[in-house]
Amino acid sequence: MTDVSSHPDDPHFVTRTGWLRAAVLGANDGIVSVASLIVGVAAASPAREAVLVAGVAGLVAGALSMAAGEYISVSSQADLEKADIRREKMALKKMPEEELAELRAIYEERGLSPETADLVARELTEHDALDAHLRDELGLTEALSARPLQAAFASGLTFSSAAALPLAAAWLAPSDAILAVVLGVSVLALALLGAFGARAGGAPILPGVLRVVVWGVIAMAVTAAVGSLFGVSV
Repeated sequence: MTDVSSHPDDPHFVTRTGWLRAAVLGANDGIVSVASLIVGVAAASPAREAVLVAGVAGLVAGALSMAAGEYISVSSQADLEKADIRREKMALKKMPEEELAELRAIYEERGLSPETADLVARELTEHDALDAHLRDELGLTEALSARPLQAAFASGLTFSSAAALPLAAAWLAPSDAILAVVLGVSVLALALLGAFGARAGGAPILPGVLRVVVWGVIAMAVTAAVGSLFGVSV
């Protein structure tokens, strides 16, 4: 598909939806889940070995779970899209006039006059009938189509990379300061993630940072409280 823009210096960001959603989700989950696990264990028992074992186990299990979950869920979306495409191909083959009328009605609902809507529908049908119906009837486009492998890879990789930050902090911190250091590093990492996600998506940075940090801090605080009160890891 040709990428043509009348404002190349101010691009649209919708083409990043597939990988950006999976990447931000994976990174956020990596930081929050592993940091919360480490914080919960450290609050219950500050022994470095126990903290590191819990962190490594959380990183490995979480990365595999995120990648598999993304692949399965996005594959389900891809299956739905493929089924709709097959049905649309069949309808165009068996009922071309009805499909043309359907396309014409769509353009009339969007504000075109009946004459213009008929002209547009006929010309687009002659050019690529399937593409016109997928885009304008079903809302399916190449930029937003489901890509299971891309989502799985982005989610698993970003989970592992992000989860390594609180794990490294726990490894390098003094034994009596693991809790404070992991919390500080994790909050900073969440703030950077929020800023990156907002920047990559063309959104305001401050709301993105606050959203990620606040929910991450809540998760870690609750986990630390449970570990401290009951002396168990969660």
